[in-house]
Amino acid sequence: MSWQTYVDDHLMCDVDGQKLTAAAILGHDGSVWAQSSSFPQFKPEEITGINNDFNEPGFLAPTGLYLGSTKYMVIQGEPGAVIRGKKGSGGITIKKTNQALIFGIYDEPMTPGQCNMVVERLGDYLIDQGY
Repeated sequence: MSWQTYVDDHLMCDVDGQKLTAAAILGHDGSVWAQSSSFPQFKPEEITGINNDFNEPGFLAPTGLYLGSTKYMVIQGEPGAVIRGKKGSGGITIKKTNQALIFGIYDEPMTPGQCNMVVERLGDYLIDQGY
């Protein structure tokens, strides 16, 4: 299965009538494996900051998480495994696997829990597959 299929079928899927607004799978180095057409153009230093927070939980808390020049307030995640961010009525969930970063961006009426479920379920599956 192509990485794009994972984004299209497993991240941009319908959850109780709601969908993520954007999603992507990136390598730890920031290389794009696959992304939705709506995924923001990001800067390399934004991915570096995200990786720093996975390696040193709390790293992004003082400054916020930036992706595509959009600032998210970092909220409770799972240190070293999941970063969650909030911006207004939407937010972001990032799951780290052995080789990749799984991104899900949502807005109301999708809930944070629905976004977390979609992103983390795929992340856990990829970890089980060795990715």
